[in-house]
Amino acid sequence: MLNPKYRPLTFGVVRVSVRDGAPGVHYLRAEQTLQPYAARMTDRLQHWAQTAPDRSFLVRRAKRADGSTGDWQHVSYGQAWERARHIAQSLIDKGLSAERPVLILSENDLEHAQLAMGCLIAGVPFVPTSPAYSLISQDFDKLRHVIQTVTPGLVFAADATRYARAIAATIAHDIPVVLTHGQIDGRAALTFDDLLATPVTDQVDAAMAATGPDTITKFLFTSGSTKLPKAVINTQRMWCANQQQMAQSMPIITQQPLVLVDWLPWNHTFGGNHNFGMALYNGGTLYIDDGKPTPALMGETLRNLREIAPTVYFNVPTGFEAIANAMQTDSQLRKTLLSRVQMFFYAGAALSQPIWDSLFASEEAEVGERIVMTTGMGMTESGPFGLFVTNPNVKAGDLGVPTPGLEVKLVNAGDKVELRYRGPNITPGYWRAAAETAEHFDDEGFFCSGDAVKWIDETDVHQGLKFDGRIAEDFKLATGTFVSVGPLRGRIIAAGAPYIQDVVLTGINLKEVGAMVFPTSSVRSLSGLPADAAMADVLASAPVIARFQTILNDLAATATGSANRIARMCLLAEPPTIDRGEVTDKGSINQRAVLTHRAETVKALHDDALHSILKPTTTTA
Repeated sequence: MLNPKYRPLTFGVVRVSVRDGAPGVHYLRAEQTLQPYAARMTDRLQHWAQTAPDRSFLVRRAKRADGSTGDWQHVSYGQAWERARHIAQSLIDKGLSAERPVLILSENDLEHAQLAMGCLIAGVPFVPTSPAYSLISQDFDKLRHVIQTVTPGLVFAADATRYARAIAATIAHDIPVVLTHGQIDGRAALTFDDLLATPVTDQVDAAMAATGPDTITKFLFTSGSTKLPKAVINTQRMWCANQQQMAQSMPIITQQPLVLVDWLPWNHTFGGNHNFGMALYNGGTLYIDDGKPTPALMGETLRNLREIAPTVYFNVPTGFEAIANAMQTDSQLRKTLLSRVQMFFYAGAALSQPIWDSLFASEEAEVGERIVMTTGMGMTESGPFGLFVTNPNVKAGDLGVPTPGLEVKLVNAGDKVELRYRGPNITPGYWRAAAETAEHFDDEGFFCSGDAVKWIDETDVHQGLKFDGRIAEDFKLATGTFVSVGPLRGRIIAAGAPYIQDVVLTGINLKEVGAMVFPTSSVRSLSGLPADAAMADVLASAPVIARFQTILNDLAATATGSANRIARMCLLAEPPTIDRGEVTDKGSINQRAVLTHRAETVKALHDDALHSILKPTTTTA
């Protein structure tokens, strides 16, 4: 469609200014200035508790004993404020502080959120930790690293049964444990109700008054792409400034009552800062989605979206793929989800064109217009919101322009241009890691992201930037030729849509570039085999092999040299695992971890020792 009709959406920043620095350095910022913002997130909680006490803040389906879910349970702003004050008193009584924060082991739920609000009032940082470190890990190494880094003074987990093993293996007996359900044999533990029952004293008001913009709200751990995860310091200033920046870049979140339906984990900045913070700062209602974009849990997300109509909706590409597929045949999903959503937003990985096309087709058929699919750029260290697109004509890889108040520095780094950040939403550093902190800031105080960017259109800087890969992921072949991983990876995923979920490039110090492919579930229907067939059998089937051979041939036909020619490819039946750090909770791939943990597969791929290796049957153009 040449001129598609979009549901109206205002973009807050459409013009930028650029100034030159030293040779090879440029500075970019929005022409729009950052407006005043709250000093503390607790001020926003108190505001909504006073002005809209009965409005639902947090909503989650009740969990039954058999693990199934029931009716929605609501916590209003008034209830959240009052409960948080009782929790804050309990934390004060235990002498907790930044040196002895609250460690949260379990997933998103009402108790997790209320404990976090109590921490904010008491001025005690909380540490939401990947549940996989406790539930999937067999050695608990990453959990131990978290504990050694932050030295918690209290540990919270929702379910004693699920978290008992991790607690027993890693938490010293002198550290209090709080549980929502159950008890752990041989260990005394408080209940969440014990926290709520703590009588409030004047200490609570005094503790909150003592907090300010520099007070640490939480420690968020990075995914640990190249080293052990680092504890990113998050302050009140960071969080509040970033929410104001988001409101100015995405005006839609303030133009109507905000409703979110969200599964994204709070131990990640996307779910825990961006989305949770958006609801809190703007007085919105957050429906906690217990689903996830996996075969086992996606059904719960779809169920929720059939019932609750969000005003804006955030997900990762795998989630949007499942939604796009479901909307083709699910009329109730289309009706509810598209009834009032003003904006879709994806992050975490590339969104392939067939998914966009499928979403647009369903939207046009159901409501006669498209919903703008937006995206941007950010990281844990930037709060996370940093860049945002400027118009509805978004293409894969587009990042947009800086949000108000954030200055970005573009620095030549060989054949790449690195993106660096400076602004009120940038972390002051990593907890108890002075050397790591110093390493990540340049002499002008800009945070060095390690992300590479290009102009979307060099003749029009107001369109902003697009992604050009991670500088640390790029590598050299044995010939000395550099392989630019990000763009090549994106090209392969696009060429293989909808059958390629992600790809890891191989060939460091070798003669040729290889590709290890993680396929999507769509290959099952392509194979013609029964739905319960083993993935190894699916990938070995003739139709799947033929399709990937065609993909590889098409890539080879458009390659221009050894640095962007995929000379060999293998399909991986075993998906990336969180336990080994190959993938984050939100689904983004960790190239370095995959290469490390699958080194034998990499070697076999380049030694022609795998059972099935695909090679191009066409020559380079």
